[in-house]
Formats: sequence, C-alpha cells, structure tokens
Amino acid sequence: MTSPLARILDRFDGAALGAEIYRFVEDAFPICRSITGDGVRRTLDLLGEIAPNLEVREVPSGTPVFDWQVPPEWNVRGAWIEGPDGRRVVDFADHNLHLLGYSVPVDRRMSLEELRPHLFSLPEQPDLIPYRTSYYRETWGFCLPHRRLEALTEGEYRVRIDSTLEPGNLTYGEVYLPGSGDGDVHLSAHICHPSLANDNLSSLGVAAHLARLLSELPQRRYGYRFVFVPGTIGAITWLAQNRGASARIRHGLVMANLGDGGAFCYKRSRQGNATIDRVVERVLLDSGEPHKLQDFNPFGYDERQYCSPGLDLPVGLLSRTPWGRYPEYHTSGDDLSLVRPEHLGRSLRRYLEVVLALEHDRAWRNRSPFCEPQLGRRGLYHHIGGGEEGRERQLALLWVLNQSDGSNTVLDIAERSGLPLRQLLDAVAALVDAELLEPAGPVADGAVSEAPPAP
Repeated sequence: MTSPLARILDRFDGAALGAEIYRFVEDAFPICRSITGDGVRRTLDLLGEIAPNLEVREVPSGTPVFDWQVPPEWNVRGAWIEGPDGRRVVDFADHNLHLLGYSVPVDRRMSLEELRPHLFSLPEQPDLIPYRTSYYRETWGFCLPHRRLEALTEGEYRVRIDSTLEPGNLTYGEVYLPGSGDGDVHLSAHICHPSLANDNLSSLGVAAHLARLLSELPQRRYGYRFVFVPGTIGAITWLAQNRGASARIRHGLVMANLGDGGAFCYKRSRQGNATIDRVVERVLLDSGEPHKLQDFNPFGYDERQYCSPGLDLPVGLLSRTPWGRYPEYHTSGDDLSLVRPEHLGRSLRRYLEVVLALEHDRAWRNRSPFCEPQLGRRGLYHHIGGGEEGRERQLALLWVLNQSDGSNTVLDIAERSGLPLRQLLDAVAALVDAELLEPAGPVADGAVSEAPPAP
C-alpha cells in the first residue's frame, strides 16, 4: 500500500518543478514590494495562479495588533535624483532598491551636503545597491552603488519622490487545505521584499507549489495553512487576528532563502525538541547531503514572532544559506542569477519529505508480539538464508515490529535505529499489508480518527 504523498515523491521531477518555480521568480522580480501596498497585491495575484484557492486578506491601517499598529499604506510611482548637469544620477525606474523603503514624498532642490545624509551605499561592495527601509519613522532616502556616490560632484541637486503614505490596508494571502485531524501544519513566507530573488521570492514560489501539490492529495492527516505575509508586522497581524487558528498549529516552518546553492540549514523552534525539530533534523540527516543545525535565538525572520513566549508555537526555520550569510543578501546582487531552478526543485523536495514524515509519524501496534512472526511465509523475508540480500529491508521490518508496542512512533524508531525514515515507512506499509501491524490510536500532537495510508 503506497500513499498518494509517497507517490508524488516517487515521481517527483525536480527539474520541471524547479523551472516552474523559477518562472514565478522571474515574473515577480520587477515588482516593488513593501510591508503594504499594491506591490504585495500584484505578487499575491501571481501566487494565486499557482496556489489553490488563495484568499487575500486586508487589515486597515491603525488596527491594533498586540503591541503594534498596522501602519499606513505606502505606494510609489517614481523617484529620482537629478544632478547639477540635469542628468539623473539615481532613478527608481532603473531598480526599485534605489529608493529607501517607505520614503515620504519629496520635491526639493538641495546641495550635495544636504543630500548626503539621505544616501546609502556599501563601501565594502562598491558596485551593489543596498536594500534599506524606514517603516516606522517618516523620512526619505536613496540607495546607490558606492562608486556612484563617490563620483557625485558639488552643485545643486533636485530630489523627486512621487509616493503616497496614507491610511489603507496591510495585505496578506492565505491558503488553507483542511485535514482529517484537529491540528494544522503552518507554513509562513514573507512577501515584503522588493527585487530580491532569493530573499524571498524563492520561498514564495516553493510555498505556492508545495500548496498545489498537497491540494492534490485525496486525504490529509493535518490541515495545511500557507500564509504569505509581510515580515514582522504581517506575522504579528496574522497572529493577533487568528488566535483560534494559531491554537491549531501542531507543527510549523518559516520558509526563506531556498533558491541559492548553499547547504540546507535548520533553526530549531524555541521549544528545541518539538516534533517538527526532530522531523526536519531526521530528513536532513537521511538526505546524505551537508546541512547545518542551529538552536533557536530571538533574532531572524518571523519564527521569532511564532516562538514569542506568550505563544511558544512549535515553529522552526528551514532555509538554505541563512539570512546575512551570503554576500548578496539585501543587495542588488540578490538577482535572478543567484537562484537556480535545480536548487528550487531540491528545496521543494525537502519540504515534501518533511510533510511525508509528519503525515505518517504515528505509533503502531505489533499484532503478533510474542517472538518474531514468520516473515518468510508472508513474502517478507528472503527465501535463501545466510546471505546479505535484502538485509536492510529485513532490518527495517524487525525494528518496526520490535518497537511497535503502541508507544513508539516511526520517528522514535528512526532515532533509535538510525535507519532512514522512508525505509521505516516502507516497512510499516509492508507490515500493514501483511496484517502484522495496526494503528495504536491517535498520537499526542496530531490526533486523527483513522490511520492515514502508509507510504
């Protein structure tokens, strides 16, 4: 008996799916996104072409959300600096990172001395444009390569920023795929960054395609909720306005930086040993590829909101190269050349492997617990003894039978035996088919009324 989810993994075409995700990244890259505004809405429109039944939510400016307020909505039509010779030395139309995020409207003439405090560059990366914002203090500014900043000459400059900062809405998107149990898996990706391909268009694309694949399952043990939210304020807003839904979260992941070629990195939840922490660590170990694990700390992406002490949700962060640890991070170097279809496809596969483990991590009961059952007459043992043929499969069968006393889950068995999760899940399927295993009932963090199909 093979589960539909296992069949998706067995026929997984990473090259084709990676190419599809990359096309979304290409389409969304030119859009100027921020924590509010039309850029977010345009990006959600693109995600809605992939993710099933994506619902767009809008929360009015000024709405209290815990210790915060939803900010005014920001939109920009154009922005530039004209030099003393009348030529534009910086133009938002060339790259939307040129404008400091949330810049207020400006139309002024000023000297270079007056202008300099409003200019941001990277002396250590002189050919790149930095990404800078000022969400909660009204100001304005421009970002430019340091070489260009150094080349500015004395004289009068004209600064023009055609933007609006006024009451509106914070916009986010949500996809919910119901399950048969009473708990959800929460997957969160931030949608607020402008033309940055890895951070975080890569993860938006992976999340949307993961939602599409999971929507094809005839049955899901857990509900799956995908939220596409502006960083920090978006997660805070979702949590403040969805207390009932947040109480259903049994496992969660923040998705970020999934398109570069770096090794996978997992940051544990605040709980440190939640099921999601153990599952992701096991999946990464089973992959046989280099990976990194790190303990929780209260700095980073939106995992710090989900893991705040009043909530303490079991939410970790699964990325490739973590934020701030690749030279292109938050610069114009994070462009379409940094992310590759093959990396996007492999990232999607890792997330599917995590979902497979979560869906099927439950306790089983051996129906023939007095000594080993005779596996040979059930076609589960190699018919010639003494050799090495089928040894790994036999070992998995024996581990599952021995540990299935109703208290150990498949994850428990994997951790004790050191065998790959998928190998143990295949053993479970074979033993269920042979009527040697039966469900032991719902497990603590994912109650279900029936056993899901075994992989």
